Amino acid sequence: MHPAKSVILFTTLSGAGYGILVWLSAFSLVGKLGDEPWLGQISAGLAIGLILAGLLISTLHLGHPERAWRALSQWRSSWLSREGLLAVVTFVPAAIFAGQWVAPNIFVPAAPVAATLTILLSMATVFATGMIYATLKAIPAWSNQWTVPVYLIFSLMSGVLILNFLADIFASEILSFTTPLAAFLLFLGMVVKFVYWTSIGSKAPVSTAESATGLGELGRVMLLESPHSGPNYLMREMGYQIARRHAEKLRIITILFGFLVPLLLLGGGSFVGSADISLMITGLVLAFGSVGVLIERWLFFAEAKHVVTLYYGTKAV
Repeated sequence: MHPAKSVILFTTLSGAGYGILVWLSAFSLVGKLGDEPWLGQISAGLAIGLILAGLLISTLHLGHPERAWRALSQWRSSWLSREGLLAVVTFVPAAIFAGQWVAPNIFVPAAPVAATLTILLSMATVFATGMIYATLKAIPAWSNQWTVPVYLIFSLMSGVLILNFLADIFASEILSFTTPLAAFLLFLGMVVKFVYWTSIGSKAPVSTAESATGLGELGRVMLLESPHSGPNYLMREMGYQIARRHAEKLRIITILFGFLVPLLLLGGGSFVGSADISLMITGLVLAFGSVGVLIERWLFFAEAKHVVTLYYGTKAV
């Protein structure tokens, strides 16, 4: 599949935003945020900003962005529609939760309920995003039991990496919690992504040129002539191909820079006493982790094959 920049940025930015909201709400519920208005305001504002930016960027992939609102009407059958509705609904408790640092007299009483709803709706929205791809049976690499877990874990991982950096900036007490959480989720994300890659690599083809044409009983099917004489939408969007050797290199880069290097930095940072060096380390962890997520998401699209490519010369999908 063609790795559209708009979709890659949408899933990474909004996923990180929801991850921040989940952890910020969780720390608030267990009373670990304390009296830290600047951390709360900036973290919540950044989270909402990332989600809004992701949603706006996602419309760039549409032929008519001005009609994007119509997708919300298909919630009974479409995970894309459900995702859009959940994203809109999540803004309500998220705004109330964030409001406790702006107008405490008004919003503090409702903050616990708003925080709980924010966690549930944020995770539900990311779940819906993953289900958009997991339910596309025409793309076997996405129709996989590990697709949704990858989206959920990467969202939580991205969110805690950002919150960990902000907590270090403000010397917050939650830094003692965000650092081990970041290390755990980096390790978990690496494991889940490796399992996902193993799963799609070991899965037998679900369709072949013989089964797609119904001519399997006659023997091997070979492409005599392409269905189109020139480039078209199907080949541009669904026929994107990446060489196996390039995919393997990018996977190694993802694991190395997106997971192992951040884990090593976090481990080394625990022995550092300097606040400035600690801040530099948490910033590098966030930078490397973000690059790793972007490469992973690009590979998620680039490696996927649509069954329609069977009619354009692909032997099996």
